[in-house]
Amino acid sequence: MQDDSRQQRTPKTDERSIPLPVTFSQLAGGRTECAIEHEGQLYRLRVTKNGKLILNK
Repeated sequence: MQDDSRQQRTPKTDERSIPLPVTFSQLAGGRTECAIEHEGQLYRLRVTKNGKLILNK
């Protein structure tokens, strides 16, 4: 007899719930920074000289 309870507890992955990766270059359109609006607030995402990302409000 097989134990089907494990299959019932394991949720199936919905492809729509997995975020698609976006490169910073795609997001910023080739620039070194971009503006992001979230819930009425404006944020700035930029690349540092060391290649790190910084998000400022």
